[in-house]
Amino acid sequence: MATLDVVADRALRRAGAIRFHRRHRGEAAALLAAIEAERGPSDPATTRACDAWAGDVLGWRGYAPWLRVYAAVAGEFREGWIPDNYYGRVVLPAVQGPYGEVSKLKPLSRRLLQSDLIADVAYWVNGGLYDRDLRHLDRAGLASVLFAGSDRAVFKSDDSIQGAGVRVLHRSGFDPAELGGLPSGVFQSWVDQHPLLAGFTPGSVATMRVTTVVTDDGAASVRAAYLRFGRAADTHVRSASHVRVAVDTTTGRLADHGLTPRWTRVDAHPDSGAGFTGTTVPGFDGCVAAVLQLHRAMPFARCVGWDLAVDADERPVVLEWNAGHNDIKFSEATQGPCFADMGWERLWRPAARIPAPRRPGP
Repeated sequence: MATLDVVADRALRRAGAIRFHRRHRGEAAALLAAIEAERGPSDPATTRACDAWAGDVLGWRGYAPWLRVYAAVAGEFREGWIPDNYYGRVVLPAVQGPYGEVSKLKPLSRRLLQSDLIADVAYWVNGGLYDRDLRHLDRAGLASVLFAGSDRAVFKSDDSIQGAGVRVLHRSGFDPAELGGLPSGVFQSWVDQHPLLAGFTPGSVATMRVTTVVTDDGAASVRAAYLRFGRAADTHVRSASHVRVAVDTTTGRLADHGLTPRWTRVDAHPDSGAGFTGTTVPGFDGCVAAVLQLHRAMPFARCVGWDLAVDADERPVVLEWNAGHNDIKFSEATQGPCFADMGWERLWRPAARIPAPRRPGP
């Protein structure tokens, strides 16, 4: 007979799963409504195909809402898509385990990945200040480190997501005495971005998300990429306001249109008016080579979203790596299915690496 502690733990986990799926269902429903308001209602046959794939292949129709969103963006149903809530509750425990959580501790990134491509210059952790080689750094010397190449720098707190927890620091008015009010995190140098990208968003640095996987034979490969542009009022890219544009993983060429946070289409940046058609990301091949090398150096988390900037000399600058619930839904909708060869749709089954989900979800 299960003890009370075990019963309570199961109840808590089940309640957490219900909240998780409810949140995803609500987010997907809101996006689908916005997409359909722009493009018209979804084809009933396509909706039925989404529901059938979720139930018959993925084991639960509660995964259908994200499939419906993907289909509304793509204009058709495509076998092999991975719904975002299935990714979070089924795929990640199997392909990441606890190793994905390490990426949330940003001051560990440079030490783990052993790369000078990472923009880190200093760390503030548990009340201690350190340089990028983890040597003690006196507060009086912090400004000279942060602003060695620019009048701006960036601080990112641990476990910061979607642009939250990011602060742009300025040489004028910077006071190291205010460190005590900051959570643990990393200081990074400001990137003087490539002029082509600055033409879209001169006030904030455009970032590119490149998603890579490591297959069972140990090979690393790129599966998706997109550019994120901030808005005129933003000091940095924020998920609440950004514009995302898919990037061809072979050529580095931008798609003809991007998506707003509501997933409605734009063919140019809303503020600068710079169009996406015909644009190729500068230094794209170097970005791809960099993230593949880094993923081979840290293969334990099997799917990683790498955030990079491209500097004025077309060199990649790695801002962070995301191996927790890294975003796949935008890429699945605009470029997917991105992971159809990975066998992830079978992971929920009892014969796979993790148990089958229980209703109303895993």
